[in-house]
Amino acid sequence: MPDADNELRPILRIDFPSEDRLGRGKIMLLELIRETGSISAAGRAMDMSYRRAWLLVDALNRMFKEPSVESQRGGKQGGGAAVTAFGEALIDRFRAMETKARAAIADDLDWLEGVRNRGAASTGETTPHE
Repeated sequence: MPDADNELRPILRIDFPSEDRLGRGKIMLLELIRETGSISAAGRAMDMSYRRAWLLVDALNRMFKEPSVESQRGGKQGGGAAVTAFGEALIDRFRAMETKARAAIADDLDWLEGVRNRGAASTGETTPHE
């Protein structure tokens, strides 16, 4: 069985005509908000500032007809955030799209796995072809 850290994996990102994007980062943020009940805690779990997490939530809430997250200001309960029913549906639908995409290109991923050079360390830099 291949090592999960060394496994090829496609990354799904949906680009909207308005230049909005929906990808694994925003979905992971939603999942962490669901888990923690907090935009701040979810952001910390992803190593991002509260401001960055809040801006991503705001972008998500503006992208669709319904909000993905509802937040409460501080008070007796100290505030917090909750993923809405729409947000839950968005998480489920996105994760299903990822699964379908992986299944659709599984043969191609297998082929790439078979032809890749495992001995060469990738630096992300390209070498000019002569």
